[in-house]
Amino acid sequence: MKRLILSTLALSTCTLAIAAAPPTFSTQRLSAEVKTLSSDAFEGRGPATPAETRTIDYVVAQMKAAGVQPGGDIVDGKRTWTQAVPLLRSAIVGTPALTLTIDGKPQALTQGEQIAVRAPTNGSNSVTIADAPLVFVGYGVKAPERQWDDFKGVDLRGKIAVVLINDPDFETGKGDFGGKAMTYYGRWTYKYEEAARQGALGMLVIHETAPASYGWATVKNSNTNTMFDIVRDKPAEVHPELEGWIQRDLAVAMFKGAGLDFEALKQKAQTRDFRPVVLKGESLSAHFKADTKVITSHNIVGRVEGSKRPDETVIYSGHWDHLGVGAPDARGDRIYNGAVDNATGTAALIELGRAFAHGPQPERSVIFLNVTAEEKGLLGSEYYAANPLYPLAKTAGVLNVDALDPHGPAHNFTISGSARLGLLDDLIAAAKSYGMVYTPDPKPEAGYFFRSDHFSFAKRGVPAVSFGSGNDWVDGGVAAGKAAEDDYTEKRYHQPADEWRADWSFTGMARDLQLLYTVGNDLANSDAWPDWSKDSEFRAIRDKSAAERK
Repeated sequence: MKRLILSTLALSTCTLAIAAAPPTFSTQRLSAEVKTLSSDAFEGRGPATPAETRTIDYVVAQMKAAGVQPGGDIVDGKRTWTQAVPLLRSAIVGTPALTLTIDGKPQALTQGEQIAVRAPTNGSNSVTIADAPLVFVGYGVKAPERQWDDFKGVDLRGKIAVVLINDPDFETGKGDFGGKAMTYYGRWTYKYEEAARQGALGMLVIHETAPASYGWATVKNSNTNTMFDIVRDKPAEVHPELEGWIQRDLAVAMFKGAGLDFEALKQKAQTRDFRPVVLKGESLSAHFKADTKVITSHNIVGRVEGSKRPDETVIYSGHWDHLGVGAPDARGDRIYNGAVDNATGTAALIELGRAFAHGPQPERSVIFLNVTAEEKGLLGSEYYAANPLYPLAKTAGVLNVDALDPHGPAHNFTISGSARLGLLDDLIAAAKSYGMVYTPDPKPEAGYFFRSDHFSFAKRGVPAVSFGSGNDWVDGGVAAGKAAEDDYTEKRYHQPADEWRADWSFTGMARDLQLLYTVGNDLANSDAWPDWSKDSEFRAIRDKSAAERK
């Protein structure tokens, strides 16, 4: 059945315009590249480790062999293969001393079990907190445009704020924050930023699997290793001294110890009437040092120059980094290989580069941006978007690839989030040639729109989407696709078990790349400028640079 459908698709592409005719993508090369990048020899591709050099050397060698040209920083008048990305690196030294006191009784907390605290990125190299009071501040949201303020003037100086993850509407699916679809207010990154703006000494986010969209293992693995941030003039303005997560069970016990009902207060926090609540008689102490220094990581940048308008660009992006070497899993495995996330995306960039380098030269330049430190908060793409090598005003669009499905083909595709823009319309139209349809993000509550590198461009107005493989598999339908996705999220996502498998066919990914090539190639050979929908929060930002595109 799969072979028949793929043959039909191959025949259908003959009817496309020559400029949009997709090349064939080698499943053997995709598999080999993912296998290499996610092998133990690459040690989980941690930024600013020996594995970074190994990764850059491999990807650059593959891009060179594919015929792509360097598109990075200019040194001595010539483009290099990388863009230097200065980052603050911070790692906790030893084991942090963490103590929660309830009703005068101190209890030690174990890093990675009840609590996961992050190495400081507020500019300090140590955390010394003694008996800081705890204050529950609901969802930690201050949104004037929605007439919403969870803080209501509470003084958080010297105190630790405790917050729920996601938005106030997550539980009910309706309200002022988009219903089930997460807004940026639901992201933990926003909550820490707001804690700093409110003057809090620290913030603890209460983990619950459903509203977070991932389990505690993901929280532990992502927050107890080395932290990174872009270099900031005033880091304390966006980072409180203590940033961390706590398990739901611990939060329930904390509330009970203060004579409070966790579920009742959670429901209250879903309303505008909520007011901050002090957890009476409770405090947190934290003592640890951190090894902090500014390091330089790198984005890898390839380019195929445009024939007519080389100053205009189409960008394919995806991150090369993963979590490196961290805490061992139940099998004792400490290498977070990151096969799906995101060796698949990196292999996709290499092969898309090969397709453009060997195909008709596009009129606009096409950039292959393999960014660093996505797992640390989209830092490589954030740095590029803040320091673009090619003007954002003349960037026609960004097609991001993150965690593509290495199994067989699907009848559909998706994007992260529910943003409406011309680039999505282009994908939908082109997908018809492959017998594929668009399925909206099945989990908008997970906030994937804010969790991939396209967001660094979107918030600056550049039309950008993060492409997602479909879940309605040709073999097995939605049931098979969803089962595989759930299994990956539970057992492999941000865990050492995200490893290459010999039974992955990569046929679905090869077809996804044909669709992505078609859309990018059509855009690179046109004078069109996709835009956001008129009601998009990014439309006005893009419109400000309209004169530069005339």
